[in-house]
Amino acid sequence: MLHYVDLFPKDAAVQEKFVQPPLGEQPSIHASALIMDSHIGSWTEIGANNTIIESVVGDYSYTAGDNSIIYTDVGKFCSIASHVRINPGNHPMERATQHHMTYRRKQYGFAETNDEAFFNWRREHRCIIGHDVWLGHGVIIMPGVEIGIGVVVGSGAVVTKNVAPYEIVVGVPARPVRKRFADDVIAKLLASAWWEWDHATLKERLEDMRDIQHFVALYGG
Repeated sequence: MLHYVDLFPKDAAVQEKFVQPPLGEQPSIHASALIMDSHIGSWTEIGANNTIIESVVGDYSYTAGDNSIIYTDVGKFCSIASHVRINPGNHPMERATQHHMTYRRKQYGFAETNDEAFFNWRREHRCIIGHDVWLGHGVIIMPGVEIGIGVVVGSGAVVTKNVAPYEIVVGVPARPVRKRFADDVIAKLLASAWWEWDHATLKERLEDMRDIQHFVALYGG
């Protein structure tokens, strides 16, 4: 005999962790997130233990837990799974030591200032994440990489080179396996620029987005 077990917690505080909050013009940012010198768009959700520094997160995008996003422009409607790291730090392999005492020298009492030139290199090599991109669990995007619109990056991939729009890439280092759609459909999707629609238009046309051929026939130019 099968017995029904109600696994959903009865405690209201615990239930709240499982219920997705309504979103709006003001971004939803978890209390544990650290955000510095960044812009977070409308209808966004920033999950627990995220670090976002000197970056932009576009409207409707969301980040799950334990993400690190530094010196990056994230487009609209992006889906970023947990434990994704965008623009990680490097170590100076060309120096006598790779240890960060040579560039975080102030911390060790070796100098009055840090090696700002070292940090600025990373700052100047921003990552660009296009609109409607899905980054799977544990993805790493290396400094200076540009991810095109509509791309899918498979879980655990390490992206070291630019990715063209609507490609699916996987692996270490990441390599393309196929495109999401035929070239003519991709061209029409790019022409539609649907990610620029306002909230009311998105709501009005939401059902059209469920059928790709129907959608590009209506809005693909």
